[in-house]
Amino acid sequence: MPWTLIKAILFFIILALLAWVAAALSSAQGGIRIAMMGKEITLAPLQAVIASVVAVFGLWLMARIIGLVLAIGRFFAGDDTALSRYFSSNRERRGLNALSEAMIALASGENRVAMARAEKAQRLLDRPELTSLIEAEAAQAAGDSARAEAAYRRLLSDDRARFVAVRGLLKLKLEAGDTETALKLAEKALALKPRHNEMQDLLLQLQTGAEDWHGARATLSAKLKAGALPKDVWKRRDALFALQEAKVLLDGESSIEAREAAIAANKASPDLIPAAAMAARSYIAEGKSKLAQRVLKTAWEAQPHPELAAAFAEIEPSESPQARLRRFEVLTDIHPDHEETRMLLAELNIAAEDFPTARRALGDLVTTRPVVRVLTIMAAIERGMGADDAVVRGWLARALSAPRGLQWVCGSCNSIHAAWVPVCPHCGGFDTLSWSEAPDAGTASPTGTEMLPLIVGSPTPAAPVVEPTEAAEPETAPAPPEAEAETGAEDEPEPVKPAASPFVSTEPVTPEELARRGAF
Repeated sequence: MPWTLIKAILFFIILALLAWVAAALSSAQGGIRIAMMGKEITLAPLQAVIASVVAVFGLWLMARIIGLVLAIGRFFAGDDTALSRYFSSNRERRGLNALSEAMIALASGENRVAMARAEKAQRLLDRPELTSLIEAEAAQAAGDSARAEAAYRRLLSDDRARFVAVRGLLKLKLEAGDTETALKLAEKALALKPRHNEMQDLLLQLQTGAEDWHGARATLSAKLKAGALPKDVWKRRDALFALQEAKVLLDGESSIEAREAAIAANKASPDLIPAAAMAARSYIAEGKSKLAQRVLKTAWEAQPHPELAAAFAEIEPSESPQARLRRFEVLTDIHPDHEETRMLLAELNIAAEDFPTARRALGDLVTTRPVVRVLTIMAAIERGMGADDAVVRGWLARALSAPRGLQWVCGSCNSIHAAWVPVCPHCGGFDTLSWSEAPDAGTASPTGTEMLPLIVGSPTPAAPVVEPTEAAEPETAPAPPEAEAETGAEDEPEPVKPAASPFVSTEPVTPEELARRGAF
């Protein structure tokens, strides 16, 4: 409010001064006389002032016209002028509007519209890192791989967008199934940004798929340096890769390098069962039985496993069953109540033909853990103890529908593997296999027990028992004493032989009876 009043007062003061000056000039005597080309013009003081103002305005207008003409000339000559800046600003404004429309169309899923707006923005703007990127993303979303690849290749010339271009080409190659080229592009992208976590994981996945274990270990070390992986996880996974590298070297008959890699893998992760078994076999090949025994004992303390027992048996392959049973006490004394230890003891006693001890070693596993291996061991024990074939077949028939027990099971897809692998071939999961029991691992027959009579059969029946009967008196004359003696001898029942097994009776055994007795 005060400032408005001040401006009004100043306006009136200036207006009054101009009126005073005009009045003074009108009343002033004299003037300005101009003589030019034989003519003379006399101007009063007020007229002279007005003429001076008009002359100054005319000179200014002429200067502006001359500047405009010169600017037009420079514009057509290609120089940077106000006129060129005006057209450039207008062009940039329309290009930014087209770019905004392209981004909105891409976000809303209108890929064709986004590509058209990106092309318009490309014509109006000199910003390929923006327009080509949007065009490539829209083309890839629309399924136009050729156009997307061309747009990504244009981005390769820009240092700022080179990583984005390589990453986009990598995705296109993965969609096309070209994993070999994708692996090279992933290595190039990681070289551009070594600490990029997503690219590290993708490169690691491609290297494991291509079985490039040496490169995978290098990538894993890069993840550790970038702080994207805990050290304990890195140690285990590095041991897995070292183990696979040892297997590759072993297949290539590089025995010394393979043994060194296997031993290094076991040192990195002593509880890794495949690494411990391979390291033990490497020590055995070098004649270092004590080191092999120490490695297997350490792994057995972490988790008893049949592969460790197999490797332990290879330390002395030509020993007698009794000597092997004594030597295995190093392992069996560690976890005596573990089911793997009990099954191992049963198998060792079967090899030593000590079947009662083998049965005692199994204990209650037949009822608490009736898996295939336990039932098969039980069939072998029954065979060794002289049971009937029907009893043995009964245990084997029961094993047909029993759970498989502990196996290598993928924690992601629950697929079962005969041997340990670092990468599940079904789901591609890395380090997902564990020694556990698979869900729904039973193999029950859809026909139930209808096929068991064909599998079990019937045991050999015992000799029939002849019941004594009273001889009827014939109507004729009595027989001679010699004939009576012979008849009495024939009527005496023969003694029944005792059964060789509690599952065998004097009557034919049905499958239902064998099932009641526990054979299946």
